[in-house]
Amino acid sequence: MSWLKCHNPAIEWKKGWVTFNSEYCRDNCLHHAPQVLAGKTPDLELKAEGILPDIYKMYADVFTEGEMTELPPHRPFDISIDLKPGAVPRHGPIYSVSVKEDEELKKNINNQLAAGHIRPSKSPMASPVIFVKKKNGKLRMCIDYRKLNDMTVKNAPRYSKLDLKWGYNLVRIKEGDEWKAAFKTKYGLFEPLVMQFGLANAPAVFMHFMNEIFRDLLGISVVVYMDDILIFSENEEDHVKHVMEVLKRLKNNKLYCAMEKCTFHVTEIDYLGLIIAPGVVKVDPAKVTKAVDWDTPENVTDIQSFIGFLNFYGDFIEGFRNIAKPLYGLTKKDVPWKWTQKENEAFLKLKEALRTAPVLIQPDPEKQYFLECDASDYATGAVLSQVGPDGKMHPIGFLSKSMNEHERRYTIHNKELLAVIRAFKLWRHLLEGTEKPVIVLSDHKNLEGWKTNVELRGRVARWQETLSHYNFRIFHIPGRKNGKADILSRLRKLRPEGGGESSALLPEDIFIQAITPDHDLERIIQDAYIADEYSQKVIKALEENEKVKHWEWDDGLLRYKGKIWIPNNKAVRKLVIESRHDNIAAGHPGQFRTYELLHRKYVWASMKKSVNDYVANCESCIRNKHSNQVPPGLLNPIETPDKPWEEITFDLITGLPESEGFTAILTVVDRLTKMVHFIPTTNEANGVDVANLFLTYVWKLHGLPRKTISDRGPQFTSQFLKQLHKRLDIKPSFSTAYHPQTDGQTERLNQVVELYLRHYVSHRQDDWVGLLPLAEFAYNNGINASTGKTPFFANYGFHPRFAVGDKEGQGLLIADDHAEWLQKGYDELKAALTVSQERMKEYYDRKHRAPETIKIGDSVWLDNRNIQSQRPARKLSAKRIGPFKVLAKIGKHAFKLELPHTLKIHPVFPVALLSLKKEDPYGREPPQPPPEVTPEGDIEYEVKQVQDSRRHRGKIQYYVKWLGYNEWTWEPYEHLTNAKEMIADFHRRHPNALRHPQVPKPPRT
Repeated sequence: MSWLKCHNPAIEWKKGWVTFNSEYCRDNCLHHAPQVLAGKTPDLELKAEGILPDIYKMYADVFTEGEMTELPPHRPFDISIDLKPGAVPRHGPIYSVSVKEDEELKKNINNQLAAGHIRPSKSPMASPVIFVKKKNGKLRMCIDYRKLNDMTVKNAPRYSKLDLKWGYNLVRIKEGDEWKAAFKTKYGLFEPLVMQFGLANAPAVFMHFMNEIFRDLLGISVVVYMDDILIFSENEEDHVKHVMEVLKRLKNNKLYCAMEKCTFHVTEIDYLGLIIAPGVVKVDPAKVTKAVDWDTPENVTDIQSFIGFLNFYGDFIEGFRNIAKPLYGLTKKDVPWKWTQKENEAFLKLKEALRTAPVLIQPDPEKQYFLECDASDYATGAVLSQVGPDGKMHPIGFLSKSMNEHERRYTIHNKELLAVIRAFKLWRHLLEGTEKPVIVLSDHKNLEGWKTNVELRGRVARWQETLSHYNFRIFHIPGRKNGKADILSRLRKLRPEGGGESSALLPEDIFIQAITPDHDLERIIQDAYIADEYSQKVIKALEENEKVKHWEWDDGLLRYKGKIWIPNNKAVRKLVIESRHDNIAAGHPGQFRTYELLHRKYVWASMKKSVNDYVANCESCIRNKHSNQVPPGLLNPIETPDKPWEEITFDLITGLPESEGFTAILTVVDRLTKMVHFIPTTNEANGVDVANLFLTYVWKLHGLPRKTISDRGPQFTSQFLKQLHKRLDIKPSFSTAYHPQTDGQTERLNQVVELYLRHYVSHRQDDWVGLLPLAEFAYNNGINASTGKTPFFANYGFHPRFAVGDKEGQGLLIADDHAEWLQKGYDELKAALTVSQERMKEYYDRKHRAPETIKIGDSVWLDNRNIQSQRPARKLSAKRIGPFKVLAKIGKHAFKLELPHTLKIHPVFPVALLSLKKEDPYGREPPQPPPEVTPEGDIEYEVKQVQDSRRHRGKIQYYVKWLGYNEWTWEPYEHLTNAKEMIADFHRRHPNALRHPQVPKPPRT
């Protein structure tokens, strides 16, 4: 008996049921039920509609067969009826009813009076009664609350379906508001105590009530629409748990189901007019039959009914709005009824489209999405697709929406962009935050470059803000002859038109970048002023001839203290910083030098922070720059010279891949102005060669120095150079062996030039000689942290022109006594260098290093020093690779990383080789694998360029770059069947490179 008392079961003597549902059972027993009854679950699939499986008998009282005999309790979700201020209560008319409706009316009033759902009323306002036919043919009494509403303030693989009984009647009307919902009939005036069909806020209140009950289950195992509850699970065991939990909550909230409308444990179910099965959604055949049998419309009402019916299935009909355009035209006001062949064809085409509607697949967030967008003169359309289990593309949904009169006046470009915007908004829940970029396919070529050539005006600026939340890439597909099939067949051609390698000294994209003027950037800045409130205030004041201190309006550009003002637009500021950091003429300088380059011409609020954030998160800098960790050893500074080119430093960068016959770089630096010269030479250069290079490139420009500093390389300690130094009265000085701090500036410069080349050199690294003049310009035009001036300015007294159209290269006004002015400048340089040396020594000698805190799940960069590079020279290879995800912590000072399968090394690394990847505030996209484009089920990548070949495990592989991506990967020839022309062109340029047997030999020239 103690056991029975503890479990306290409920006993139904007539039905012979014992239900264990006490508080003790719910806490300690029920969660074991699925395991105990596991042997019975297979027969659950056989349960027909309206039969409760034995496993749920404990909740049998939820499936009541009787009528509702008591009022539901008052809850926080009681519906209140708030009238608008000044609304006058009034009675509506009594509508005439048929005999059948009158019988239903009398029966309904009697039943609700008996149940206590309504009561006689003396309300000063009342609404009439109407009837609506239910799905099963029965009549539902509704109250025509339209007049009242005018005065109201508006607000998986296993499936089971529950249908609530009495629906709205399960919610009470807020106490004191009952009189407002009164209704009158020929049998008297009544006011409801529970919510009735027809109240304006009834659907919202009921949905809020249901959502609150199942809030933590919504989208996980439950979908609720009004009084229909769909339960879904991945397996039988979980499904029993999920159904149990739903029934438990219904019981606790005194909600009841209609057994005859409930279905349990099936693999395919109809829900809201759709057939849902694992991974797919399709149209209910009963609905298709209804549409196919639809009679030809004879008036506007018939058209509206037909379109209204098909609207629900718009997701299954590609181009629905376009097809239905003639029918929509007949529903417009003042358009006479005229049913022609055009309307009839549209009507028949829509019926056929629904009959042959495709099966929609369920979206998989792990796979890439393909979004096909298009626009006509009067509508936009889109198809969202993914690759299905069969390897072919399948639709997830269709979008078709007509344009209003204002939208029809958009330019073609903006109409196509509108289609993209509408698609992203419709499928925001699927497309926002995707790891793989959404591939947007459009037949409008100008959209392909939209992300980089945005017109930041009004509407387009707002659209840009909307699209900034998505990770996507736009590709141009020329022409659409056969709709979707034609598009898939053309995906191989997703490459820029034109083609062919540039024969310029530099690669084409780098060459163009180096000489690109700032005019396009200035046009974007001008456009951005339009949407910037602060800029508009200043411009308005200046246009009204008000004097605003430090501001001027100059040919469409706003200037503050003579510099171009950049508005508060993150995208524009990113482009501006990019022009003075990523540009080849800038050379990826550090934070200080990037800021100085920008500040010569541009200005904005918090500019230094913006620049520092940008540079700190520049992926190319992270990959290629040396670590800033302070090494051991004290700084040994050298005395500062008095004149330019009195003291110079030499060094040789060797071990470079051959380029135009050269394999090394001789670097020469003036110790006062910090001006440099980069001179190509060879690893075998001796003292005579160095002397000749000095005479050819340095002496003719700057004369003889008094002192030279170099390391102890044989080129600089040869007997020839010693005799030359003696004859020319030059004092040589050599750095201590294995302690290059004596000549720190040259050692640092070597790192800078190697870094510059690392950013821009090709994969074969055979074009670095052509980059040296630009590297020299970039360094000499950048501010020097020690002197506070650029080497160019310190040497010549003016800044060079940086880009076409610049006015910043004009010479400065120099004092009358030129020599005195120069001497004063040199004294300032010397003083600045002395202070800088003292400061640098203090900082350098201070030992400090705070290790970064790395956690499991973080992304980190991996130092490349111990990893064998596939590239010709380590000096020009990236310093870091990644980023890689941290999988586990091994001991106190090591981590296990998630490495790609191509990196055949042990995945555990000490923390000293790792650096944390920080979030980029500018949202620049990291290199990603190429898009998987699927023409008729065959996965292919779009190749942009081939740059190298190698033999790997007995097979020839090619080093390729993917269209629209920065990533380079090694691929076997078999994966590049559509890049044969590029491979052949690569071998024409590099006839000695390893060649696959199927690639024909290039003809001899």
